[in-house]
Amino acid sequence: MANAPTRLLIAASGTGGHLFPAIALAEKLPDYQIEWLGVPNRLETELVPKQYPLNTIAVEGFQQGFGLSSVRILGKLALSILEVRRILKQGNFQGVFTTGGYIAGPAVIAARSLGLPVVFHESNALPGKVTRFFGPWCSAVALGFEAAAKYLPRAKNVFVGTPVRAQFIDGAINAPLDLAIPDGVPLIVVFGGSQGAVAVNKLVRESANAWFDAGAYIVHLTGDRDPEADSLKHPQYIALPFYNNMAALLQRASLAISRSGAGSLTELAVCGTPAILIPYPFAAEDHQSYNADVFTSSGAALTLKQLQLTTEALQSNVLNLLQSPQELAKMGEKAKAIAVPDSAEKLAQLVREVIET
Repeated sequence: MANAPTRLLIAASGTGGHLFPAIALAEKLPDYQIEWLGVPNRLETELVPKQYPLNTIAVEGFQQGFGLSSVRILGKLALSILEVRRILKQGNFQGVFTTGGYIAGPAVIAARSLGLPVVFHESNALPGKVTRFFGPWCSAVALGFEAAAKYLPRAKNVFVGTPVRAQFIDGAINAPLDLAIPDGVPLIVVFGGSQGAVAVNKLVRESANAWFDAGAYIVHLTGDRDPEADSLKHPQYIALPFYNNMAALLQRASLAISRSGAGSLTELAVCGTPAILIPYPFAAEDHQSYNADVFTSSGAALTLKQLQLTTEALQSNVLNLLQSPQELAKMGEKAKAIAVPDSAEKLAQLVREVIET
């Protein structure tokens, strides 16, 4: 009788930064039976492909301080651990993979309490609190940035990069854009990750006329939380909440203006897109600044701090780069050098080694 397929539970929830790497990994394990662990009403209910059954549990993160709400959250955590244990036992799972966030705690505790191996992927240069706490419990911690290793001295760290969506690896990266952008014109692409970036959107709209005057076109992915998303009208300006073919768009871009979430940076690196990075200043422990530092220190990007950033400064930095095509080309090459295009394969191999031995 043939061996039964390996059964893996993937715990990934909340944002594209957590979900896209997990989906990319799942696609590299076609011989595995995979189920998903998520939270109700989060992005996974839309993004997780239908071939992976989705189990949901109620869990949330701790805010600052300890009070009555913390007691309630602890109670929820205890119940969620028991629920994950039940899922793991009933499904005869042989291991767990997680990308961190709130969902990782109950997933790691439940798996380890049953003696199951866990692979944890940390995409940020500064690992989150959950990773720093649970990393040593895991069979392996896969790192998106080598710089993260120094914050996880007791974990079994393996540098693999961060997997990107399949469109960034296959032929779609050179697919034509279905946007009205003439050949040869400079193109600025603005995006804020899966959450959008209202503060960046405002700065860009205030700066845009100077860039139009310089001949540039702008594709502005505003997200769906910006009440002024439709306020700027110009023939060289395209505003969209989201755009599906990001690979082709970033490949065509002369310059990106972006947040510095790990997922966005990975996509910029794979496409070799030079960037101005504006880290989200209220991200946990300012981790986006640590991510941006990796790109800035290697010459792949310029970092501007949002809280000190003026319209004039953003305007002039973009114009200076648009007027320096050699500098942009050099930045693009440096970005490419950071990329790990076979990250999903490396991560899948690590998962196989941990779970099948």
